[in-house]
Amino acid sequence: MAIGIFDSGLGGLTVWNAVHKRLPDLPIVYFADSAHAPYGVRDMDDIYNLTTAATQRLWDAGCDLTVLACNTASAAALRRMQESFLPPHKRSLGVFVPLIEALTERQWGDNSPPREVAVKNVALFATPATVASRAFQRELAFRAIGVDVEAQACGGVVDAIEDGDMILAEALVRSHVDALLRKMPRPDAAILGCTHYPLMEAIFADALGPDVKVYSQADIVAESLADYLQRHPEMLGQGQGGLFLTTGDPARVSARATQFLRQEIRFTAA
Repeated sequence: MAIGIFDSGLGGLTVWNAVHKRLPDLPIVYFADSAHAPYGVRDMDDIYNLTTAATQRLWDAGCDLTVLACNTASAAALRRMQESFLPPHKRSLGVFVPLIEALTERQWGDNSPPREVAVKNVALFATPATVASRAFQRELAFRAIGVDVEAQACGGVVDAIEDGDMILAEALVRSHVDALLRKMPRPDAAILGCTHYPLMEAIFADALGPDVKVYSQADIVAESLADYLQRHPEMLGQGQGGLFLTTGDPARVSARATQFLRQEIRFTAA
């Protein structure tokens, strides 16, 4: 039995790692669409087509439940998938809603009207496509009122991380934080709206300063998934876990993944 975790590249490994620690006995198939990364600079139809193709590949691997551990895919494709692509016996979960629930201190399934929350000024760091989709603001509006969101498109950060150039990634993060702070000088909280960004969480936190609470997705998504599977154990598919699949060069992707997680990860061709 297995679930699938999908990302355009290696950023979703931060979610895989958190899920593996939270649910060590859960079989997982991880799919990295490295040949087409990054998604954040693509148009919405392209992202949708790539995301549905990846989801189909995870279905073929026996995963009835897939986690879109990619904010760009969650923002640009998930709602459309739920409306017209997913059959009744399949589910895809995104990464936005658990994060917003944590930010607004609402429990899963709380469908009460939106209300005022403690956080008033939120800085959102995400890919250009995620920012353009306004999906975060849309989902937040279902749950909270009176929250000002300032979004910063962090061009180049994902590419630098995927290339293993952490010096460039740090410089870009600091530049993007400076740009956001010019627009919103005193955010209460910051959302790292890309699963690559937890690898740079300490840099974001340092650049933002000690008064800004930084919300990173991996642990929040892992806890949400544990709750979901407790309520829906039937969503565990019949696939075999422990697989890492990529559309890119398996040797190169494996080397990068091992560098990111500091444990050996071996990808095979999808």
